Amino acid sequence: MSTSPTPALSQREQYLDPAMLMKLGGLLIRARSVVEGAIAGMHRSPHRGSSVEFAEYKEYTPGDEIKHIDWKAFGKFDKYYVKQFEDETNLGCYLLLDGSGSMDFGSEGVTKLEYARTLAASFAYFLLRQGDAVGALVFDDAPGVFLPPSSKNRHLDDVLQVLDSIPGTGRTDIARALSSMAERVRRRGIMMVFSDMLDDADRVMNIAKVMRKRKQEVVVFHVMDPAELDLPYEGLTIFEGLEGEGELLVDPDDVRDQYAKEMRAHIDHIQRQCLDGDIEYFRTLTTTPLEQVLLDFISGRL
Repeated sequence: MSTSPTPALSQREQYLDPAMLMKLGGLLIRARSVVEGAIAGMHRSPHRGSSVEFAEYKEYTPGDEIKHIDWKAFGKFDKYYVKQFEDETNLGCYLLLDGSGSMDFGSEGVTKLEYARTLAASFAYFLLRQGDAVGALVFDDAPGVFLPPSSKNRHLDDVLQVLDSIPGTGRTDIARALSSMAERVRRRGIMMVFSDMLDDADRVMNIAKVMRKRKQEVVVFHVMDPAELDLPYEGLTIFEGLEGEGELLVDPDDVRDQYAKEMRAHIDHIQRQCLDGDIEYFRTLTTTPLEQVLLDFISGRL
């Protein structure tokens, strides 16, 4: 489990600011930029560990399939090596994107939905380029479009189309989306949930733990806007519920301390539930470079 950036990423300024990244163009361009930045981060910060037996590898040459590159060896030795004797086993990865109304909030020029969508697209781009099978499900209060996993190159366009299909309206029901996946998926794989987790945490985590017991890996990317942590508003403010809760006129100074306390308790509860259920948890703000999040995930698996 990881809740903080990888120390190797101190050269943060070399990554694109998320607000700048969103101006690059379509989802494919943004995803490619994130993946290339993360791979560059691996190049700058090689990981050290036990030695690699090169009898099982050969140096990459043009024409070798990219999916056979050993990224662990690349991270350690700054060279591309191709696995020769390992059985080919495609990883089935499912991207679950929360497209509810609360995800359409953004105080820093980037909404949580734009951030989560680009992060999910970046994982799709990265996994497909190494030969893994990727599927996708978008949801709000009910499961939406579902795309079965595939490892074909042209499948990326289909994944990006699904991720781009949800507008960011309505309520959320993460547990219902996970239950839908539990009914669909029989083979072992990875469920990646991209959400602001503004839902009943116990209900969500109970379903996630059941999936984990069925040998599915579950990874939660908890996407938050910086303003959600400390309520940095002054004077009488009208707060509008983005999932149909109506409006509330309040002076933030009167509620800031209690709000921060309850938000911290909510976050801590989700983290504890993930730890207890052997579920990977990554909390990220919409101001965090997406390359950093991707590399933080990759680094934890090297």
